[in-house]
Amino acid sequence: MSKLLRRFKPGLTWLDDHILEYLSLALLIFIPLYPKIPIADLIPGYLVRLRPDDLLVALAFGIWVIWLIRKKVTLRGNPLFIPIGVYVIVGFLSTLSALFWTKTVPVQALHMEKLYLHFIRRVEYFSVFFIFFSSIKSLAQIKKYIFLAAVVLLGVSIYGFGQKYLYWPAFSTMNREFSKGVKLYLTEHARVLSTFGGHYDLAAYLMIVLTIFIPLITILKKITHKLLFLIVSLAGFWLLILTVSRTSFLAYLVSITIVFSLLILKRGWLWSVSRWSIVIVFSLVVMISFGDLSDRFAHVLKLDAFKTSFALKPLKKEPPGGAQAAYLDIGKDVGSKSDTPPTTQKPTTGSPVTGAVPADVYEDVPEYGEGESLPATLAAKPRVYSQAAVQYDLSTGIRLDYTWPQAIKGFTRNPIFGSGYSTLTKRNIEDFTEAESTDNDFLRALGETGLSGFLAFFGIIAFIIWYSLVNFKKINDPFASTLVAALIAATLGLLVNSLYIDVFEASKVAYTFWIMVAILLATVKLATTTKVNLKSQITNSK
Repeated sequence: MSKLLRRFKPGLTWLDDHILEYLSLALLIFIPLYPKIPIADLIPGYLVRLRPDDLLVALAFGIWVIWLIRKKVTLRGNPLFIPIGVYVIVGFLSTLSALFWTKTVPVQALHMEKLYLHFIRRVEYFSVFFIFFSSIKSLAQIKKYIFLAAVVLLGVSIYGFGQKYLYWPAFSTMNREFSKGVKLYLTEHARVLSTFGGHYDLAAYLMIVLTIFIPLITILKKITHKLLFLIVSLAGFWLLILTVSRTSFLAYLVSITIVFSLLILKRGWLWSVSRWSIVIVFSLVVMISFGDLSDRFAHVLKLDAFKTSFALKPLKKEPPGGAQAAYLDIGKDVGSKSDTPPTTQKPTTGSPVTGAVPADVYEDVPEYGEGESLPATLAAKPRVYSQAAVQYDLSTGIRLDYTWPQAIKGFTRNPIFGSGYSTLTKRNIEDFTEAESTDNDFLRALGETGLSGFLAFFGIIAFIIWYSLVNFKKINDPFASTLVAALIAATLGLLVNSLYIDVFEASKVAYTFWIMVAILLATVKLATTTKVNLKSQITNSK
């Protein structure tokens, strides 16, 4: 036995030293590429299920904790340990407040399980930051992560194109039934979601990675590297167009503008403005000319007469058929009653509009009465939409009529700690909802965790931006400085996204964000430390 151990000792020692790095590489590949197909229920009747990425993250975090105990990794020098710790404490206090102070969560197993599931999920998202930050030892390793992320984006894009043009299957988490892993096929006007659970999640992810990869094209020396990032950026941008997400497209324009503005400090006005102009003009021309995204902007801006985009239809004439086929269409009411607020509720922005249909509804499915036992022919009735839904679109109407007012209501219940996680979509305290959504992360934070949770969470992000900007001028390496500028810009772009989407609760987006934060802070640490070490070496040599 001892001989066997001696034989394998070098390999085990190498694995012991590199396992966090290779687990990080596995997470970097697996999280974006593997569709949201569940393996088990966590709470009976609830949309959030256990998925393979949860197990992989748990394995990696477990090993990180063991390494921390063994002192192979340390929290010393980790700038987010205290800010994240503060948020975790505040979040836990918010759960206690919801149970025993505001009593917005009944002290019953089912409701308490859901409350703490959402609390634990936030800890899970933070965990990937610690895993990645501890795994990074050099700038060369960071380059490896970034190049691998580019290849992963290409894979995500190819699968998204297959969904749009070749009827490759999609796996959505838009409602309870779909989240079981039902194989779906996109209809003509359905928005592409690729390997993500929804098109909004995909669009937010694309905003992050495009903000990183596009500026890197301009500073890479090798033609092959430039070509790689150019190809993946074009593919990712086209996929962003196919998501038809206005908010993410606007966030993308903002983040691209910010990154080239920061690079003025390194490259000068002419260099930065010229490249920014090329990217922005190209992006706007493509957006206006192709797909449904320009139509959605035109409707909101009341410029319907100027719709000029070309339709992007599948290459195959017919989708897969058969009894098992299911289809995803943005114009249909595919959610269950607890997934999506009813469109006939009392609106906050005006009276219901009889006979009018929102611009983003392509098939007017009738509504069914309260008596679910009634035959469909007797229970069906015309669907009535609110004034906000007709004036803007269905998604905006739901926000203005229901989800945003509910978040404000949660905040007023307890301005300090909010009404608790997973409480904002309930009409009554005793209700059990199958899904949670506010479609505004700022309001969701205020509603669920109050002012203390809002300041604790967004304080982390404010600190990330401040810390990175303070050290940005100290970084001389072109790759490192461009990457830091891009990640600062992507973080700010994600805040723009948060005005309309719960991006920090969308698992694939949240994982990606905290991974990129780890890369950002590790780059700042290594790039500035390397400069200091070089100075000391020169001084000592003299």
